[in-house]
Amino acid sequence: MPDTQALVNDFLNKLKKRKIEGSQATAKQTAELLRSVISQTRVPYTNQAGALIDSVKAVGERLIAANPVELAVGNIVRRVLHIIREEDLSLTNAAMAGLNLSAVSDDEDDADQADHPVLSAAAVAAASRSTLRPPSLQTLLEDVPEATAVPHTTSSGGDSEGKSKSADKSSRSKKLKHDVIEAVNELIQDISTCHEQIAEQAVEHIHQNEVILTLGSSRTVLEFLCAAKEKKRSFRVFVAEGAPRYQGHLLAKELVTRGLQTTLITDSAVFAMISRVNMVIVGAHAVMANGGVIAPIGLNMVALAAQKHAVPFVVLAGSHKLCPLYPHNPEVLLNELRSPSELLDFGEFSDCLDFGSGDGAPLLHVVNPTFDYVPPKLVSLFITDTGGHNPSYMYRLIADYYSADDLVVQRRSTSGN
Repeated sequence: MPDTQALVNDFLNKLKKRKIEGSQATAKQTAELLRSVISQTRVPYTNQAGALIDSVKAVGERLIAANPVELAVGNIVRRVLHIIREEDLSLTNAAMAGLNLSAVSDDEDDADQADHPVLSAAAVAAASRSTLRPPSLQTLLEDVPEATAVPHTTSSGGDSEGKSKSADKSSRSKKLKHDVIEAVNELIQDISTCHEQIAEQAVEHIHQNEVILTLGSSRTVLEFLCAAKEKKRSFRVFVAEGAPRYQGHLLAKELVTRGLQTTLITDSAVFAMISRVNMVIVGAHAVMANGGVIAPIGLNMVALAAQKHAVPFVVLAGSHKLCPLYPHNPEVLLNELRSPSELLDFGEFSDCLDFGSGDGAPLLHVVNPTFDYVPPKLVSLFITDTGGHNPSYMYRLIADYYSADDLVVQRRSTSGN
């Protein structure tokens, strides 16, 4: 089995050097790395969930710092932490109820399972969310009487009783790691199939003879439009080129290859063409807790044009792009500047870039931001792999994926005051 530290360092280098393209690939590789960390973490007899949380936070803190702009990394770290808490809560509640949670059941246990079904993590999590504030795991374990914690009849020998408790703790430890890894596997599967899940909803939103406008290039948008085409929907797509990287050229070429009627326009022509458009469909870099969207540069202009002409502005985003933070949080880095070479040729502008003033300041400054921020009031609908949602509902959807204790990914201080 490969060394976890080597895997972490390799992934850190990829994040720092921006070698991973796209939020989906970043999210999937982050989840796979955290799965390896969990599988190789030694879990003690007591506070098993705490040990897993500390291991994930130790790695997650470094991953987030390596590329703060890629919010999908932090999203997946927080999702995994939430999974650990939910699975641990499920096992704790089931143990308190006297249910059998061993991986391999005895014949007698099989006969009793009809009367005492094992609670799933989803069921327990749903029940826990109905209460105001569930007690902590440590409080639950300390308050459980011995008769409840160990439903079997205690033996007369102290040694056998100690061995039984030790075996129960060991089996519970293995069960927790097993359940967490299985849940992370499901998360990885959801990330891998998010494009297909979103594309299945295309026929519900794109109708015959409509005109769709998009900007730049997004695989989610590409699959969404092609899925509607496969359902025999005839429509036209306006693609704004997405300067200065001109990713819209790639999308337009791919759409034509797949048989869609496509018109390529400049970004400055969006306001002139928006009156002919029935719907704007775009991708997103991240969706914040308030329903705001961090998107490729130029999309705020498109959203304003759509609002001016009462054109629906639809955002496609997988659940791994839902961020529990708000734009004003200090942990959020909304933007980064790309190379000026994407805007101009240094050879042609070399005379303007000379330090001509006496204080050594350049005569020409080039600013090339990567992202725009689209406020929630400009968004008509979000389409995720779980369905369509209004911007006002996003905070509730995000609350199902994250725990409030994990909004700031930071390890607990071990030094005493």
